Amino acid sequence: MAALEYRIEMHMRAINLDGAVMYVSSTDDRGVVDAETRLYFTQKESRVFARYSGGSIRRGCLVGTLCGSELTFRYTQVEDSGQIHGGRSICEVQCWEQAGLRVLEHFTWATRGGSGTNIFEEIR
Repeated sequence: MAALEYRIEMHMRAINLDGAVMYVSSTDDRGVVDAETRLYFTQKESRVFARYSGGSIRRGCLVGTLCGSELTFRYTQVEDSGQIHGGRSICEVQCWEQAGLRVLEHFTWATRGGSGTNIFEEIR
């Protein structure tokens, strides 16, 4: 199957994040998550919740919705410094049969300046 046909077929399938465990494979300079951060997803219909920790994050959570391949959420986290920070993200969720799920997160801080892009990849 050609790569383009495969991508179209995978995007036509319903994406389900329920039970997915991900790590951060790429971090923006303005981000604080890293390769040690693990995200644990739960999904009920279009509602998505995840808890995360690791690296400089003691504990974090995100809550949002998934519509097609677009995941929109708000996040809040307690960092090793003890500070609480958060913001919002708009993401593209990609589903690959061989590699699993991948999330391209475009975040904007609400509690500090800046925005950027992180990439989460499923641990299989």
